[in-house]
Amino acid sequence: MSRSSLSTEPINQYEPADSKARSNDDRHPPKVVHLSTYDIAGGAARAAYRLHAGLRKAGVDSSMFVREARTSDRSVITFEPTTTFCGRAKRRIRREQIERKLRPSIPPDSDSLEPFRIDCSEYGADILSQLPSHDILNLHWIADFVDYPSFFGAFSKHTRIVWTLHDMNAFTGGCHYDLGCGRFRDQCGECPQLLGEGLNDLSHEIWLRKKSLFDQLSKEQIHFATPSTWLAEEVKRSPIVGRFPVSVIPYGLDLTEFTPRDEGSAREVFGIPHEAKVILFVADGLPLFRKGFEVLMRALKHIRGRIPHLHLVTVGHNSPDLGHRIPHSYLGHINNDRLLSNIYSAADLLVIPSLQDNLPNTVLESMACGTPAVGFEVGGIPDMIQHRQTGLLVPPHEADALGAAMVELLQNPERRMALGENCRRVALRQFSLEEQAERYCQLYTEILSQPIVH
Repeated sequence: MSRSSLSTEPINQYEPADSKARSNDDRHPPKVVHLSTYDIAGGAARAAYRLHAGLRKAGVDSSMFVREARTSDRSVITFEPTTTFCGRAKRRIRREQIERKLRPSIPPDSDSLEPFRIDCSEYGADILSQLPSHDILNLHWIADFVDYPSFFGAFSKHTRIVWTLHDMNAFTGGCHYDLGCGRFRDQCGECPQLLGEGLNDLSHEIWLRKKSLFDQLSKEQIHFATPSTWLAEEVKRSPIVGRFPVSVIPYGLDLTEFTPRDEGSAREVFGIPHEAKVILFVADGLPLFRKGFEVLMRALKHIRGRIPHLHLVTVGHNSPDLGHRIPHSYLGHINNDRLLSNIYSAADLLVIPSLQDNLPNTVLESMACGTPAVGFEVGGIPDMIQHRQTGLLVPPHEADALGAAMVELLQNPERRMALGENCRRVALRQFSLEEQAERYCQLYTEILSQPIVH
């Protein structure tokens, strides 16, 4: 059976175990503004834009307010920095102050490390003057855009915020993923991702500022939404945001775009040999340490002689250096969902060797296209990869185990096909855009119905 013949009909049996009964409230849906640095540049932005599109499709008055737009969607509003002399001078001064803070702390080889961002922005309070009117303000990935001190320090007591977290940055001293250090639970300091500056380093300074800001907000003002159960647990462990309510709402996909397609045709489009055993790796930044590409290379080195016609396909920014001879197709950075669905359909399996991750879009997209995944049992990955049901999970960092899991599936096409069918069924049941939009609508309604206690 070809992958494109897998069922594409939704299965309406999924009801999250911790969800409340669907609201019968027929009041006018709230006006929602999604605040994001970008609209579609990067995984977090794409997830935010998909939610926005899903809400609009459901009849919600939804718009995005972004620093930089890559789409021509009229419902995406772009922030316009003031062009007056004073305005430009203030931004330059703030930008130079931020650079002076960061420059001594960021290691020179930081491109291979996790991004680290300060809680201040050159735009200061300017964002607030252009923010569209709203009933609910839904924050997303706001680094390099929102200035925490002026933004969170200026809210009315009646402002209601849902903050969809795509990583840990809201409650750390600057990193987006802590890579397991855990210092965010105790004021940060001695940050392993910065040049050594001791307990009172930049991460500690940022952590204290965030703590002071969020302590001034009532717990009814912000409701966190995390795509994964892992990230929700990290929120609860945070002294900065742990007192705020948190809900787990997975990402959703347009399952008519991300759908199984004909493998042969897809391979022909991208010049992938028909007889190849294709392993796919997709990441926004291919060299990023956290995405585990170096571990994948070690795993492939172990198995290259065991799998005839082994072929690696990579998608993302920057062509990776394999370091050893494995046939390789680098397809570049791709945002188009239709093209991506063909790439997933051309692969035998997706490998997700992330060392820490939230709920990677790549796994959801691959599942929707009927392609099983192999990955490490970290972060939100087990929320998607059900071991031996939709793929295989192995212990973190273990390249040999990752290689063995890839071999197991590549040598067993019947098993691989069965997992792919399960992937599609689970995607239809749990990760549709309609399901995600409905759960957000329910959350918005619940929040607006609750009085703020002064």
